[in-house]
Amino acid sequence: MAAALFKHLWRTRIFVESVGVRAGELDPFAAAVMEEIGISIAEHRPKSFEELADSSFDLIVSLAPEAQHYAVELTRTMACEVEYWPTLDPSIVEGARVTRLDAYRAVRDELLRRIEARFPPPLRPAV
Repeated sequence: MAAALFKHLWRTRIFVESVGVRAGELDPFAAAVMEEIGISIAEHRPKSFEELADSSFDLIVSLAPEAQHYAVELTRTMACEVEYWPTLDPSIVEGARVTRLDAYRAVRDELLRRIEARFPPPLRPAV
């Protein structure tokens, strides 16, 4: 969700890549809450750090403790900043569909706030 939000704000002005500690399947709850705000991640396939085509980064933002540890190890010999944004894993929330979707919405909205605060989006021309 974070990469899709960033790409939505910045388009192609800044390159962003989405990876995790392990590859996996697209989370349907994440896809649903992103679709609610007009961003499709239906074609996204989660991949791991090992699957990155590039190893030159200016900044890595990690959202989970395991990813943070991996990013720190990965960048020990790189000139790369690493930031940790502790984020609830909404996939661990149990309950009715609406309860689970609410957890994903909260994460989505918090990620958007953090992204806009850390990387203010460019001003869009008036139409």
